[in-house]
Amino acid sequence: MHLTDTIAAISTPRGKGGVAVIRISGPEAAAVLGRVFFAAVAPEKRPRRVCFGVIRNAAGEAVDEGLGVFFAAPASFTGEDVAEISCHGGMLVTETVLGLVLAAGARMAEAGEFTRRALTNGKMRLSEAEALGALLDAGTAGQMALARGGMEGRLADAVRDAYARLSLILSDVYAKIDFPDEDLNSMNADELCAAWQKLADDVGCLADTWQSGRAVAEGIETVICGPVNAGKSTLYNALVGREAAIVTDVAGTTRDVLSETVSLGRVTLRLSDTAGLRETADTVEKIGVDRALAAAERAELIFAVFDGEKEPDAADRALAGKLAALDGTVIAVVNKSDRPCRLPTTFLQNFDTVVRLAAKNGEIEPLVRAVEERYFTEGIDLRHDPVVANARQYAALTKAKEALGRAIAALRDGLPLDAACVEAESAMQALGEVDGRTVDEDIVADIFSHFCVGK
Repeated sequence: MHLTDTIAAISTPRGKGGVAVIRISGPEAAAVLGRVFFAAVAPEKRPRRVCFGVIRNAAGEAVDEGLGVFFAAPASFTGEDVAEISCHGGMLVTETVLGLVLAAGARMAEAGEFTRRALTNGKMRLSEAEALGALLDAGTAGQMALARGGMEGRLADAVRDAYARLSLILSDVYAKIDFPDEDLNSMNADELCAAWQKLADDVGCLADTWQSGRAVAEGIETVICGPVNAGKSTLYNALVGREAAIVTDVAGTTRDVLSETVSLGRVTLRLSDTAGLRETADTVEKIGVDRALAAAERAELIFAVFDGEKEPDAADRALAGKLAALDGTVIAVVNKSDRPCRLPTTFLQNFDTVVRLAAKNGEIEPLVRAVEERYFTEGIDLRHDPVVANARQYAALTKAKEALGRAIAALRDGLPLDAACVEAESAMQALGEVDGRTVDEDIVADIFSHFCVGK
């Protein structure tokens, strides 16, 4: 990206709508706006105030009328001069206005370039930019809350605090190394180990929030499986919140894998409903059974659903043993809990977690509690606590904690102080990766490549 150019893009979704916004950013933003947008008072003369005007082409012909606003640097989203034109939201008129802006001296923005400029100009930190991208992609209330917390700098502030504490410790140590004859009030080896250990513990606690952050941001790959007519599709519909799967009394109704992303309490599930597991001569149903088994084997979380009202036979017992032995986290779901239960205790003895519910009545709270206990750390507030929201952040924090551990080990093994400080500097660099201070340029480019062009 050439971050000194003046760029432009449509910042609203493509298609037919009431209003579309064309955003312009860069040193020539005011000049470009003045060549296409004409108002009684030019917007650049009245920064941050919306002006009504006419959008004209190079021949002076009116193309549309709309609103213009100018934000003078550095008080703008990107930290540069920014102008925005709001026109009518027809596809042709929007593309025409964008074309006029590009012809007036701007170039087409690349994916995420407006936000990239905001990062470069100090308007946001890298973790905040990632949170903005997550907010745009949010599909659940939990994902939106997590993204908002990140945009408000909860994680960035916590990392900045750790970075500053480590910097202060290293400054003290290097002063002692550089000026050994001075009477400096420096920490001894035991005090230094204790300070680094406290910092490592705090960084570790921050990294541990990734369990909850991942459960919300990425979601848990989850499969509903079990014998035919156990109520799998009924449970699927209850979790999805609509009649997404066909439910009948006919065994083998579900033939293929159905998938949705849903919220279960505070956890996001990438949920799949599968065909009932049984031996069958039906070619189509057998394909569905094979797909169900394959999905269960690769899933992280499995809801093994059984009909609590049915006396289990040998095939049911064999299937229960097979599902309990899967590598993922398996929760046995005894359905139809509003009716007398005929499943013996021994039938469920191989499952670590068993919940009883009535899916047909929408009674899924026991399952909500079980999943949250497994994947969400109690006490975390997504909006107000620092929470790690992606694998990149988690990897950087883990690397910082490990480097601090090596620094402590070096001191305790009697290695020179400067050798231990090399590891502490590695920890400091890893912390800097979280908010973009020391992150590799290729990583930054990859992050912004997933943004839309107008953002």
